[in-house]
Amino acid sequence: MEAAVYNKDGKKTAKSVSLDKAVFGIEPNDHAIYLDIKRYNASQRQGTHKTKERADVAGSTRKIKKQKGTGTARAGSLKSPVFVGGGTVFGPRPHAYDLKVNKKVKRLARKSALTYKAQANGISILENLTMSSPKTKDFASLLSRMEMNNHKLLIITPEKDDNTYLSSRNIRKCIVVSADMVNTFDIMNSNHIVFVKNAHEVLTENLKKS
Repeated sequence: MEAAVYNKDGKKTAKSVSLDKAVFGIEPNDHAIYLDIKRYNASQRQGTHKTKERADVAGSTRKIKKQKGTGTARAGSLKSPVFVGGGTVFGPRPHAYDLKVNKKVKRLARKSALTYKAQANGISILENLTMSSPKTKDFASLLSRMEMNNHKLLIITPEKDDNTYLSSRNIRKCIVVSADMVNTFDIMNSNHIVFVKNAHEVLTENLKKS
């Protein structure tokens, strides 16, 4: 698999970079991708939903009428769910939605997703990206010169880069992450992946670990 190389000015060069087949050229596993994206989406849920149950509703707990002789059903507190303003029965309670997916499955999912992008010629290399300070205008100009400003982009840096991240934050359809924070959802959700110099090597090394 070959990836086109862009220079620091955003111009496409005649060079190309060979991508490691152990990461970018495997037999994709769709089920692994499904499991990892399901895990990711589940982890995004806050799980803070809550309705007031019988114990949570404000009101008296006295018995509202005598047990026998009224000709109607027995009734206790007004907080009973059968009355208007009473508690909710079996309502949602706060809980975590986290799903367990093994490390090897997550690693396989990312390699499968990267393989799909490589097969679709959706991976490029940027020789250098140095932002001395957060500057959205400069960053947007670079993407425009690369003719990628209309793409859903995932830009992967070799390590955490605050200036690049802050420069991209106000640009729609553009996500910047470091190589150690790449996830399957972001890969599959992007139209094109741009690796900043050496980032693909860092990611390859991480994903080849047994």
